[in-house]
Amino acid sequence: MNQHIVPLSTTKLKKAEDTYKVVDALNRTLKDEDFLFGLSLDKTDDTTMVFTIYRT
Repeated sequence: MNQHIVPLSTTKLKKAEDTYKVVDALNRTLKDEDFLFGLSLDKTDDTTMVFTIYRT
């Protein structure tokens, strides 16, 4: 099975403790619509998070 994950949008935001809960809710709610949401720490600034929306 050849599955492609295409990034649609990426934005940086200030690090917040509960942001992962929003990303988890989005993934649970919209997985059947072929969306995937990612959250990571910025590689150059540990006070910034990177939020990315993907189409699967």
